[in-house]
Amino acid sequence: MARSFIILCLFLVFPLPASAKTSTVRETIAGPVSAEIIEVIDGDTILVDASPWPQQTIEVYVRLRGINAPELHSKCAAVREEAERAQAALEEIMPASGEVQLTKISGDKYFGRILADVTIADGRNPADMLLSSGYAVSYHGGRKAPELCAQ
Repeated sequence: MARSFIILCLFLVFPLPASAKTSTVRETIAGPVSAEIIEVIDGDTILVDASPWPQQTIEVYVRLRGINAPELHSKCAAVREEAERAQAALEEIMPASGEVQLTKISGDKYFGRILADVTIADGRNPADMLLSSGYAVSYHGGRKAPELCAQ
C-alpha cells in the first residue's frame, strides 16, 4: 500500500512528457503497405493480410478512410438492405487478385482495426467509388448521423 502511494506521488511530482501521454492511435504511417484482401466485411471495412515488412504479414481489419456505409446489424430492415447493397458493391470493386495498397494508415477507435486509404491496382480508391455511387456517405470522425428508418 505504501509503495503504491509513493509511486503515485512520483507521477504527480514528475509527470510524463506530453509525447508519452498522447495515444499512438492518431499517429499516421504514410505507406504504401501492400495487402491482400481476405474478405469484405461490410460496405466500409475489409479484412486483409498486410505485408508491412519483408517476409512478415499481419491480418488486420481496415476501415476505408472518409466514408461510412449503412450498418449490416441495424435494427431497421431498410438500412440492412442498403448495407447489403453497399457490401456487394465493395465486393465487386475489389480486384479479383485481391491485392491493394494501404496509405495514410492510422489507428481506429476500435482496437484491432486500422483506418487507411485503400487503392486498387488501377489507382482507384474504393471509398471514392462507393461515395460517388451513393452506397456510402462522407465521414471524417465524430458522431455519425442518426439512423433513419423508412419502413
